[in-house]
Amino acid sequence: VRREGREGFKAGALEHGLSTATGELVAIFDADFVPPPDFLKRVLPAFRDPKVGLAQAAWGHLNRESSWLTRVQALMLDGHFLIEHAARCRSGRFFNFNGTAGVFRRSCIEEAGGWQHDTLTEDLDLSYRAQLAGWRFAFLEDVVAPAELPVDVNAWKGQQRRWTTGAVQTARKLLPRLLRAPLPLGTKLEALLHLSANAAYPLLVVLALTTLPAAMARRAWEWGPAFAVELPLLLLTTGVLGAFYGLAARRAGEGSLWRTLPRLLATGVGASINNTRAVLAGLRREVGEFVRTPKTGDRGPRAPRRRGRYRMNADTWARVETAFGLLLAGETVLAAALGHWPSVPFLALFASGFLAVGGGSLLASYSGRAATRT
Repeated sequence: VRREGREGFKAGALEHGLSTATGELVAIFDADFVPPPDFLKRVLPAFRDPKVGLAQAAWGHLNRESSWLTRVQALMLDGHFLIEHAARCRSGRFFNFNGTAGVFRRSCIEEAGGWQHDTLTEDLDLSYRAQLAGWRFAFLEDVVAPAELPVDVNAWKGQQRRWTTGAVQTARKLLPRLLRAPLPLGTKLEALLHLSANAAYPLLVVLALTTLPAAMARRAWEWGPAFAVELPLLLLTTGVLGAFYGLAARRAGEGSLWRTLPRLLATGVGASINNTRAVLAGLRREVGEFVRTPKTGDRGPRAPRRRGRYRMNADTWARVETAFGLLLAGETVLAAALGHWPSVPFLALFASGFLAVGGGSLLASYSGRAATRT
C-alpha cells in the first residue's frame, strides 16, 4: 500500500494503513525490524485482559558490534526498555509505545482519538492519550524484535532530534491535560519527569560553558573543600548512570559495559547541542518535517553493507560542536596547568563528547561525499 503524498508523515501513513486493515489487533513494525517467527503467538496472550490496549516488545540490535556508536546506542536502548519500560509497567505508571515492535488493539487507537500528526512522535502522543482514556499497556521484555541501529553519526543525530522535538511537542500538548486528570500523584509526577526529561540538554550546554569559570571563581578554596564538593558530585552522577546501565547490560546479557560506558557518557554530553536545538524546535508551534533515519542494511561488522540511496550530511552545527570540543579541550589543559584537578574529569568528558559527535559528523559527511565521487 503506497500513499500519493507524505501528509501527516508516519502518523498519516499509519492512519492510512488502518483504513485498509480489517483486524482488531494491529501489529506495527518499521521496515528494518526482523521479528521472530513466533512473535504473534508470544504477544497475543497479553490481550486476554480486555483493558490492555498495547503490547510492546523489547528491541534487539542486529548490528550492536558494528562500531562504538552502535554499541553506545544499543546500551542506551537497553536501559530504556529493560529498566525504564519494565519499571514503569510493573509499577502501573505510564509508558509509551515506541513506534514499532508492538501490537495495538484497534479500539484502543480509536477511543484515544486515532493517529494524530501534530507532533513528530505520534507513538508517544497516542500512548499518553490512550492511557489517559483508561487503557493499560503491557511490556513484554522476554519478546525481542531485533532491528538495525544507525551506523552514521549524522543519521543518529537526526533521529535524536526528531525524538527530542516530538517529546517536547507531546509534553506541550498533553501535560496540562495530564496534570488535571484524576490520577495518583505518583503517576502524574513520573509522567511529568518523563515528558520533561529533555530539559536536561540545555542545562548540559550551560554546565559545559560554566565549569571552568566556576572553578576559577573557587581558586581560593583549599584542596579539602574542593574535593569534598566536586569529587562526590562526579562519583554520584557517574555512579548512578553506571549502576543504571550496568543493570541494563546485565539484563541484556551484554558483557562490554566498561568498554562502552565512558563513550556513552561522553556521547550523551556531546549530543546536548544537537538536542538543545530540538528542544527549542519543540517549543515552537510548527510541527516540522518528519526526517527519516537512513539505514544501510547493516547486520554486523562482518556482514556486507549496501550503500543507501538516502543519507544525511553534517550541517553548520557540526562545526559548532567541534569548535566546542576544541574549546573544552583547551580548558581541560588550562585547568590542569592551573591545578584545578577536580574540574579536569568533567572538562575532559565534555571535550571528548563534543569532538566525537561534531567531528564524527564532519568525518561521516566527508566519507559519504568521497564514496559518491567514486
